[in-house]
Amino acid sequence: MKRVFKVGLVLAYILMVQGVFAQRVEKIPFGDMEQWQTRIIKESFLLGGDTKKLYDLAPTAEKKGAIPYTRNNISPWASSNVLASPVGIVKTSCSVFPEKRGNGYCARLEVVEERCKAIGFVNIVVVASGSIYLGGMQEPVKSAKDPMSKLDQGIPFTSCPSAIQFDYKTKRATQVYKASGGTKVTKLSGTDNAEVMMLLIHRWEDAEGNVYAKRVGTAVEKFGKNVLDWVNDYQIPVRYGNITKEPYFKSYMGLINSSSPNPYYTTNSKGKMVPVQEVGWAEAGVKPTHLVLKISSSDLGPYIGTVGSVFWVDNVELVYDK
Repeated sequence: MKRVFKVGLVLAYILMVQGVFAQRVEKIPFGDMEQWQTRIIKESFLLGGDTKKLYDLAPTAEKKGAIPYTRNNISPWASSNVLASPVGIVKTSCSVFPEKRGNGYCARLEVVEERCKAIGFVNIVVVASGSIYLGGMQEPVKSAKDPMSKLDQGIPFTSCPSAIQFDYKTKRATQVYKASGGTKVTKLSGTDNAEVMMLLIHRWEDAEGNVYAKRVGTAVEKFGKNVLDWVNDYQIPVRYGNITKEPYFKSYMGLINSSSPNPYYTTNSKGKMVPVQEVGWAEAGVKPTHLVLKISSSDLGPYIGTVGSVFWVDNVELVYDK
């Protein structure tokens, strides 16, 4: 009887190993977080004239001056780190940082409180959540109005991965704050989670430049508890088709359009930023045209978050079944 039990354990182990090796992993360029461009920017004298650093997931380099980071064909990533220039005043906001991990680096995404004083007496406060995403940012940002419309999200993509894989850890604060650019900081009730959202969409554009999509695949998960030790090779499975009737479905996995709390935008063929209108779930066999991926230290949207919450991420990859 003991021998049968041992044989069963061995067979279970073999099947588990075969399952692991039945997967193929592809790295997302710069998703190993090893290369960072540093921009060294002197803010306007009216704001104190401090020298700040912004970090971009891009080939290692150092650039001095208020140089906008533009979407390019080398790195597919952008972040919530931003150069702003309202009415010609240079201001920066940094909530994504490279951090040492072993012999290399990871990304530290943090919910921060940004303060600035103009000529010493106008105190402006903003809560900013650290995010990295595939796409671009319209820099320099000219206004704090409608911040989601400044993020150009998504890259062309036609494959069908079975999961997204990454290493992570997280530290969660508890008090939610809201500060959107005035002098007031408001305490709110509720909780705040880190979030990984990956959407596979089939996208098209009409003659007026409106962009529509059907959802092909969904991989979304929230992280609300402290995980202070690294979890390596964590996977979120990609669920294909209409998942609204499945037991694992959550409301935050649903379709996103311009009436959603935080829609995502893209640049249309006319060069205009427009919201992507998800109008339905793709039928079986429909291939994606674009990949939307955003990793954030907060899920509460612009100007709201638990200041001090951090989400560390490394080695972002796509997994395929062989």
